[in-house]
Amino acid sequence: MLKMKDIIDEKDKRLRQVSKEVTFPLSKEDKQNIHDMIEYLHNSQIDEIAKKYDLRPGMGLSAVQIGVLKRYYVVEYEYEEGKFETYVLINPKIISNSVEQIYVDEGEGCLSVNRYVEGIVPRYARVTMEAYDEEGRKIHIRAREDLAIVFQHELDHLNGILFIDHIDKKDPYKNKDKMRAI
Repeated sequence: MLKMKDIIDEKDKRLRQVSKEVTFPLSKEDKQNIHDMIEYLHNSQIDEIAKKYDLRPGMGLSAVQIGVLKRYYVVEYEYEEGKFETYVLINPKIISNSVEQIYVDEGEGCLSVNRYVEGIVPRYARVTMEAYDEEGRKIHIRAREDLAIVFQHELDHLNGILFIDHIDKKDPYKNKDKMRAI
């Protein structure tokens, strides 16, 4: 089982590298990584398990965050109390997005950034993602609001970008009035 210590910190230079495209079929190692990442995220969102294993809660995790420079990430989305939807996106890209922008009102967070960062991160309110599933089949996912934010956050990781890079250093709340808080 993945532990917090397995997730690399923002000081690790690998987080600033662009991850490589994945080829199919997936290796045993990649399949295991995907399984472990899903397990971590699922357990991290269940209070008693998170406490027992000292897991920080997270909705998304990219391969680079566990030191694997490959273009895939997983999202464990709790759409209803105790009910989860699991997304595995391999070689993902945004193929369309809304004009409307949103931001997380209480601030975006990241399992690789172990501190609170003040400011807003502009994100598209809606995105359509194109990616591949674990079998190499092309998939399309339409996401909105918090799910869209997670997809964009994790895609940034694959491009060596952290959420803190989107926050204006001089004016952390720049253009707040032009976006909607969620």
